Amino acid sequence: MVGTASGRAQWQAMGEYEFQQIYLPRGTSRGAAARLLTDHAEYGHWELQRLRLYADGSRRVVLRRRIIKAVRTA
Repeated sequence: MVGTASGRAQWQAMGEYEFQQIYLPRGTSRGAAARLLTDHAEYGHWELQRLRLYADGSRRVVLRRRIIKAVRTA
C-alpha cells in the first residue's frame, strides 16, 4: 500500500517488530511523502525508523511497528 504509482513496499518480521521498507521515487514531492508517512502512522500504526534521502531526490523509508501476539485465555 504505497501512495505513489511507482513506489514499492516490502515487509519483514524481526524480533518484536515488523518492518516495512518503502521506496519513493525522485518525483515524489515532500508534501506527498509526508502525507504517505502520516497515513501509515495513523491507520497502520507504523513509526518511522529511518528515512534516507539520496542525491537524486529519491527516498528510502523504513517503518516499524510492534508485533502484538495474542495469548490464549482458555
